[in-house]
Amino acid sequence: MSEPDDKTGDAPDWGPMRSFGRIRSRTLKPRQAALFDTLLPTIALPDPEAGPIDPQALMPGATEVWIEIGFGGGEHLAQQARRHPHALMIGCEPFLNGVGSALRHVEEMGLKNVRLHAGDARAVMEALPDASLDRVMILFPDPWPKARHNKRRLIQDETAAEIARVLKPGGRLRFVTDWKDYAAWAHERFLRTEGLEWTAEGADDWRTAPADHVTTRYEQKQLGDTPPLFLEFVRT
Repeated sequence: MSEPDDKTGDAPDWGPMRSFGRIRSRTLKPRQAALFDTLLPTIALPDPEAGPIDPQALMPGATEVWIEIGFGGGEHLAQQARRHPHALMIGCEPFLNGVGSALRHVEEMGLKNVRLHAGDARAVMEALPDASLDRVMILFPDPWPKARHNKRRLIQDETAAEIARVLKPGGRLRFVTDWKDYAAWAHERFLRTEGLEWTAEGADDWRTAPADHVTTRYEQKQLGDTPPLFLEFVRT
């Protein structure tokens, strides 16, 4: 079975660096701006800089805890939350227009199991206990396709190790990208992370969307250089 090739080499130890671009593209619509004042304070994740975060305290009785890192417009996060009402869905997104869109979805669907962080997901993961998550979802992160910008990619060895730390045994990681180079980059780093095991048995496993995948408007734009590639890992 052939696997994605990593042709980019190892990233040097650059330390913490912002892995996303702009945080706002246009003025928020009045309704979304209002939700920042009314809805967000009621579903905002505690400040990860203030100390550890206990997911069970956020939604007592939750049967599972999921996190989506970089939820874009919130379509995928909201649909998964509606499908799994007994699971706590944590969403992290630094792009304020995306947060505004997610707030609209939460309000329209009446979702009670979503908690949002309008900022960098890495700080949230650092505040989470070991083995506290059932699912980690990373869909179409900023690809930073130029080689000199690869150091800004979200997926680095340190991030992969942190994901492995917060996943429960049997927990699952899903990484989706429409850039071949980023798929190879992420694949290599996840493979060499202790505790993560790739689930694919054949090419169709990474070329075909999983049954529970939610297609978003961003995915439909086909902005990358390949159809979406789906990398799935399990925590051993």
